[in-house]
Amino acid sequence: MPSKYKLFDREKLNLLPLADRAHDMDISDLLELHQAPEPCDSPELPRVADAVLAARANGASVIMMMGAHVIKQGLSRYVIDLIERGCISVLATNGACAIHDYELARMGATTESVARYISDGQFGLWTETGELNDIVAAGDAEGLGFGEAVGKAIAESDMPHKADSIFAAAWRANVPATVHVGVGYDIVHEHPSANGAAIGSASYRDFLIFAEVVSGLEGGVVLNCGTAVMGPEVYLKALAMARNVAAAEGRRICDITTAVFDLVPLAGDLTAEPPKDSAAYYFRPYKTMLVRTVADGGRGYYIRGDHRATLPALHRLITRQLG
Repeated sequence: MPSKYKLFDREKLNLLPLADRAHDMDISDLLELHQAPEPCDSPELPRVADAVLAARANGASVIMMMGAHVIKQGLSRYVIDLIERGCISVLATNGACAIHDYELARMGATTESVARYISDGQFGLWTETGELNDIVAAGDAEGLGFGEAVGKAIAESDMPHKADSIFAAAWRANVPATVHVGVGYDIVHEHPSANGAAIGSASYRDFLIFAEVVSGLEGGVVLNCGTAVMGPEVYLKALAMARNVAAAEGRRICDITTAVFDLVPLAGDLTAEPPKDSAAYYFRPYKTMLVRTVADGGRGYYIRGDHRATLPALHRLITRQLG
């Protein structure tokens, strides 16, 4: 039986070409690897870099989870370089990351003003961006993950800026870039081409890919870069699955280094869970990544600062040692 409730008719929507959109960011905003970085004085950052290099040398997983602001702040080339140097085992993202990466590769520009386009109902309704739905549906039919399908499509395309695509770089390097979607979160879900079954299937496949990499996290590292909900929640469930299987096999996954990169001001003892009457308690990266999941023998670091300062600084510390 179909739903007894009336559905919104997507065929009535008016989609416009991306060429008609005012973009808040373009390819010229990407930071170059050789640029002088913004100052970053975090005393814990060298420990995080050392942990990444040790995990890389020992074959343990290095997981990077990131929100879309990493791309919007022009840091794609830093992420790509870490992928190509073998410093990342899996890149876990949300749907917005795939959208911004795809638009940059295809158009050399991305990011629209919500305030500008929500009044007349045009926000998110751009023809070319909606083609991501077709890419994901086709990839799902082949058994690919969401991020895998996007990376493959960009890498094999003639898009003018695909060299700056994180997803294409991950595809070329055989590093999974996983996309963990919340249905209704992303502008492509507005489009008539959105196939909820394919989106859900491909994104769940990515979750299982991610969980498999988490299984190799003993002695490894988790970098949470500006993802306050998706990152810690997906990681928490995947770690529970990995530890469940490890326990049955007589193994443990406890020696984990976590690092949270964010702007939220945190104070006090960050190794202890904040009280429930504190606002910090509801900042998931704190209690999940800095306390609960490292309580059995790991360690957590909080790197507060703008991504444009902290991520280039981490990249510099890592690449100096690699040569």
